Amino acid sequence: MAIRTYGPNAVDWEQRIDLDRLRTERLGRMRTALEASELGAVLTFDFSNIRYLTATHIGTWAMDKLIRFAVLPRGGEPVLWDFGSAAKHHQLFNPWLDGTERARAGISTLRGAFHPDAGIAEEVARKVATVLREHGLVNEPLGVDLVEMPILTALQAEGITVVDGQQLFLEARRLKTEDEISLLTQACSMVDAAYEELYTFLRPGVRENECVGLVSNVLYNLGSEYVEGVNAISGERCSPHPHVYSDRVVRPGDPAFFDILHSHLGYRTCYYRCFAVGSASPAMRDAYTRCREYMDAAISIVKPGTTTADVVRLWPTAQEFGFPDEEAAFALQYGHGVGLSIWEKPIFSRLVSLDHPEVLEEGMVFALETYWPAGDGWSAARIEEEVVVTADGCEVITKFPAEELLVAGQRYWTVDGSLPAVRDSQSHLNTAKGRGE
Repeated sequence: MAIRTYGPNAVDWEQRIDLDRLRTERLGRMRTALEASELGAVLTFDFSNIRYLTATHIGTWAMDKLIRFAVLPRGGEPVLWDFGSAAKHHQLFNPWLDGTERARAGISTLRGAFHPDAGIAEEVARKVATVLREHGLVNEPLGVDLVEMPILTALQAEGITVVDGQQLFLEARRLKTEDEISLLTQACSMVDAAYEELYTFLRPGVRENECVGLVSNVLYNLGSEYVEGVNAISGERCSPHPHVYSDRVVRPGDPAFFDILHSHLGYRTCYYRCFAVGSASPAMRDAYTRCREYMDAAISIVKPGTTTADVVRLWPTAQEFGFPDEEAAFALQYGHGVGLSIWEKPIFSRLVSLDHPEVLEEGMVFALETYWPAGDGWSAARIEEEVVVTADGCEVITKFPAEELLVAGQRYWTVDGSLPAVRDSQSHLNTAKGRGE
């Protein structure tokens, strides 16, 4: 184990995460990617790309509003237009943006909430075009990650050629810096703690939504910036996997799996764990064993030079676990990069990776997810591990135990001793006659 887990605070007596280096190296990667491209500049409305480029953040409330934007011209510095007083805050507290020089007040169209005749889209295009003209780049292609149609039209009216810029951002973010890896590892350590509390709490009678509340409380108490979501799935809801929690009451013998997604200083987690409540049926135990075998086979070959195709070849086809094709089974046997957002590069899926493989490199951080439906028709197992690709292999940074299926909740005692941890939730099947013996 080589990746260190620091405390979340800065101290003078230990070298920890260097935030100045984080900001500098991220911008440096973007500059390198831009210089290697045919683009004159990139324009971003995506919160994760804005943060990567400018090291600014205004909370999660605005993530779906496409309200703020930033541009990086070739050979120049990033310029940010932000919401109201946020721009003033950046001018006072973000010296790397040189005050009013590159932290400016500006607003986009609020996803169409402004009246179309208010001229907001045209003003956004004018601001961007002015920066491009200052750098002699107005006739060069402008890469944009996300854009609303009125703004696209207004940019074109300014004589700007707009092309896809999302790939450039994803390429820059594909390999993580030393500090990014430390932040991702710290984020996982916070989820470790949440699973410890959840394992203790999980028992018959609690509801899925209560589990979500418990996990969120633990993470926010530990300093999480944002709990994006907690998928809490139990009982017959496990197969098929609905990807969203409900108010279902957990029952004895239920399978239960969870995915915890949160952000620590912007860096995210995607971290599944699977439990049995009180006891596990033989079918559930077998499903977990198979799910784990697929996971371990994948991790065992992760190293620089391995491809995403090599990994997904180890996983079952969609038809093997009950789906008609790979699109229908998408994201059940799956892998994805993790950074300032989840589902970054590289992607692991039989839907795309066999024909379009990506080569793994040192410094990549990604999550691998496996799933297997149990033979009883309603139980299912789900496991996810996050790994960092190292010089000669990889290191797993999701530490809560998952090598074998954990049984949570009360242990029960009979006149002959403890109730077995492996038993069917249908009581008559737990007798010798019921088992066909």
